[in-house]
Amino acid sequence: MTRAIFYTASTLNGFLADDADSLSWLLSIPQDAATADIAAFTETVGVLVEGSSTYEWLLREEGLLDHPERWQQFYGDRPTFVFTSRELPRVPGADIHFVHGAVRDHWDEIVAAAGSRDVWIVGGGDLAGQFADEGLLDEIVVTFAPATLRSGKPLLPRDLDHSRLELTGVRHAGPFAELTYRLSPPALAR
Repeated sequence: MTRAIFYTASTLNGFLADDADSLSWLLSIPQDAATADIAAFTETVGVLVEGSSTYEWLLREEGLLDHPERWQQFYGDRPTFVFTSRELPRVPGADIHFVHGAVRDHWDEIVAAAGSRDVWIVGGGDLAGQFADEGLLDEIVVTFAPATLRSGKPLLPRDLDHSRLELTGVRHAGPFAELTYRLSPPALAR
């Protein structure tokens, strides 16, 4: 059964990115302990979903428009759905679906693209929150990094209380701490 998983990294104080949508705070930390885990996770993924800020960060930081072959290094041949309200450049050769509107309106198409594999909600936090609001988010996996930011983009700008979150895993990976939560649907979506 296809699951939707928000798999991400966060600062200790709950930010995904800084105010300029940069992940430089994360990339400055040695990643050796987490690389194998990310590779294993992506093997379970059939489709990726991200917001326009995440997509634009990848374009900018990795120079994907000038080097579209790098897309394969990150996502392989997996389809990617980018939720956006504006026109964005397309990475040549990448299977990208630009969509807008409510996440529920695109859910059937996303699940079909995933096949028998999982959906990776790459980011951002508000997009993951929209999936949670609709009862479509099954799991949250957060790797907390040894860093803090004064401000930035919040991990998950939603009110989710203990009745919806069940801790199912805790793991130590080098300088990182990973927490996994199963997410139950909101009361109205049950």
